[in-house]
Amino acid sequence: MRAALLSRYNSPTEITDVPDPTCPRDGAVIAVRACGVCRSDHHAWKGADPDVVLPHVMGHEFAGEVIEIGTECRAFSVGDRVTAPFILGCGTCPDCRAGEPTICNHQEVIGFTGWGAFAERLAIPRADFNLVRLPEGMDFAVAAGMGCRVTTSFRAVVDRAKLQPGEWLSVHGCGGVGLSAIMIGAALGARVLAVDVNPESLKLARSLGANTTLDASGTQDVGAAVRDLTQGGAHVSLDALGVTETFHNSLKSLRKLGRHVQIGMPLGRHATPELPLLELVYSRQITLHGTRGIGAARFAALFDMISAGRLAPERLVTKRISLSGLNAALKTMDGYTVAGVTVVDDMAA
Repeated sequence: MRAALLSRYNSPTEITDVPDPTCPRDGAVIAVRACGVCRSDHHAWKGADPDVVLPHVMGHEFAGEVIEIGTECRAFSVGDRVTAPFILGCGTCPDCRAGEPTICNHQEVIGFTGWGAFAERLAIPRADFNLVRLPEGMDFAVAAGMGCRVTTSFRAVVDRAKLQPGEWLSVHGCGGVGLSAIMIGAALGARVLAVDVNPESLKLARSLGANTTLDASGTQDVGAAVRDLTQGGAHVSLDALGVTETFHNSLKSLRKLGRHVQIGMPLGRHATPELPLLELVYSRQITLHGTRGIGAARFAALFDMISAGRLAPERLVTKRISLSGLNAALKTMDGYTVAGVTVVDDMAA
């Protein structure tokens, strides 16, 4: 099959032929029709993710069609249109059985612990537990563009923060996951403040439901500015980048008893930031939540919001490219100038 093979970090992938995946007895092989290009892929490309072992095929935000099923797969058939969460649970451990596969001790992570979806085919183990049927009529590129960004934001905003109508939500970083959180927050009836350094991203944030925006590049004290704009601080604040500055800005944006959710993946020096424990966590009694991915069972609630017209994930997809354009897309992510979501929707070119 054709795939983008990474043989050296921070270097162009080679668009080449690699062996087809073997179908697991309990799994399925998917013909990949689209795959989102995520900042997590950029981390892998840079060599910042310890799970990645070279040579490697990245890509974790896929959508496609089932072309083969294992003998122990019962719930899916050849021809089904599907996607899956990027964290694949074992399906049998106490965490998976309790509905929390994102903390499964036996998890596999598409495009990180194993080869991913910047390829023509992808094998998914334990398909009955991990695969998700796409709604009729949902475009493959839109489904891939939702990928980990809309789904992760849905879990962060709805399940972890439990955002309520009328509350203030501040989102620090308006990339794909931040924009998704803005759209979801607005759909829930919250008031949303978007924070970024890119004017185009802030413009897109407002079009997706942000009530107001803040250009962090021209603001000396982002936390104070957010508290002023929200009349006391956000009830919920998200760090959608995973860097020390946005983490601190998010914490300082909260009102007393506020909830911070860490969506962005902190790597390198950003993994161990200083934490003003007395000033913020203890005295202001804020709560810190981590979040990572979503379980397959929660896709139904997200799809219900889409079918009800409350979410329009197609608006996040701002660029469609072929597999041969992947290297340029990854290189562009060296900065924070990309607005919206880029999707590979042609694996043959």
